[in-house]
Amino acid sequence: MKSILTLLVLLFIVGCSSKKSDKELFDEAQKNLKEDKIPEAVMAFEEIINDHSDSELAPEALSQLASLYQNKSVKSLSERENLEKAFVLFKKLHDEYPKSEYAPSGLFMAGFINANELQNYPEAEKLYKQFLEKYPDNELAASAQAELDNLGLSPEEILQKNMAKEN
Repeated sequence: MKSILTLLVLLFIVGCSSKKSDKELFDEAQKNLKEDKIPEAVMAFEEIINDHSDSELAPEALSQLASLYQNKSVKSLSERENLEKAFVLFKKLHDEYPKSEYAPSGLFMAGFINANELQNYPEAEKLYKQFLEKYPDNELAASAQAELDNLGLSPEEILQKNMAKEN
């Protein structure tokens, strides 16, 4: 009985110590992306976010993971599921890492996906307005304002609107 307990303790210690660092996981995710191993990259990014949420690499991992979903790279999910997951992750990026350099783009992209992919215009409007309040001088501010000005319009309607302004 004592030897079984000792074995279990040893297995537990080995199992705990084999956990990869945030840097190892991030490098692994990058390598997997280069080799087009999307599921493996997703798992590594998720492990960083879940197990190393206080890491300085977590916001970038979250941004890259959200981009994978936005680009509909996760083939096991439908297009809509990918986009909804991207929205949630971009919003999480902004909300949980507000001081990160990725926070403004996370908020903008959450609005962008709602406006242009999910056609959830009320949510997009709210997010774009929040973006403009928090980041009026950000390089994406003009784009957020343009998105707000053209929310719900088709490309043809935007073109007509712009042509009418010129006349």
